[in-house]
Amino acid sequence: MIVLGSTGSIGVNTLEIAKKFSIEIEVLVAGNNIELLNKQIKEHNPKVVVVAKEEDVYRVNHKSVFFGQDAILKAIEDSKSELVVNALVGFLGLRPTLTALTCNKRVALANKESLVACGAFIDTSNIQPIDSEHFGLWYLMQERPVERMIITASGGAFRDWDIKRLQNATLADTQKHPNWSMGQKITIDSATMVNKMFELLEARWLFGEGKYDAIIETKSLIHALIDFKDGSTTAHFANASMQLPIAFAIDKTMQENILSHVDLLKVGSLEFREITTDRYPVWEIKEELLKNPARGVVVNAANEAAIEKFIAREIGFMDIAKTIVKAYEKFDTLPKSVDDVFALDKEVREFVFNSF
Repeated sequence: MIVLGSTGSIGVNTLEIAKKFSIEIEVLVAGNNIELLNKQIKEHNPKVVVVAKEEDVYRVNHKSVFFGQDAILKAIEDSKSELVVNALVGFLGLRPTLTALTCNKRVALANKESLVACGAFIDTSNIQPIDSEHFGLWYLMQERPVERMIITASGGAFRDWDIKRLQNATLADTQKHPNWSMGQKITIDSATMVNKMFELLEARWLFGEGKYDAIIETKSLIHALIDFKDGSTTAHFANASMQLPIAFAIDKTMQENILSHVDLLKVGSLEFREITTDRYPVWEIKEELLKNPARGVVVNAANEAAIEKFIAREIGFMDIAKTIVKAYEKFDTLPKSVDDVFALDKEVREFVFNSF
């Protein structure tokens, strides 16, 4: 297989599953964590390695090291692997997804932005989602009429904060996730609830038209629920680990034990909360966005640009959502092609950088 984003949490878990099932790693793609990458190279012996920056090439202990996005695309095109695990973060992950699908490879997709920005132009038949929420929905699907699909959110770093404090939240504050440690951007997205809105959009492209919603489940043990039209509801419980969806991406008939079971007696109780617009203002565009999912490219571009400005201390935390909503209101045209997606992405970013 090919692993894009090998040094992130999903990449690390993917390599653990690869080791468990003796799967050969043909290509490793990583960002800036060269120390961990070198350990992965030593253990998995890939044929090709790609890093983000040219200046890091000499630090990598491998004879075939390349850098940049063009090198990622070429590695995919030249590979013999049938499976590409895309765990890259951000819009950067879109072209690798498109390239892999063009090469008739299966894509185990953790890069949310691929479907959020370009879902209208992606054939999902060769995509296996490895977000726990979409995996949970897939796992629960039956041949019964569905009323509503529901995914869960942790609530992010500020779920228990007094709302009046949010305007002064710092970058360091956003990184204090209540349940686990993730990368910087996705932890910010969790705090704003953008991450969950993206996952709803992904679900819409993966499973088709229908009713989709999200709720907060504070212990992150339920990942998805389905309301069936007969009045019954099923829920997918699992301890939080990406290894379960990754294992099923490798083999949909997975029979091996991957995780320990959730012990409900030890859990004791669960808590559910509504996602409200006072704490998560971006939620106000959720319903309209789900009705017009091709506009996800606008939301994604505005979010990535706003996060850059937040990290640079040019805007406050609550301004991220305000920026997204303003961009969404301004750009109401629907892209008609993949080229339109990339052009609109650029236009929205320029608007955000120049207007706020």
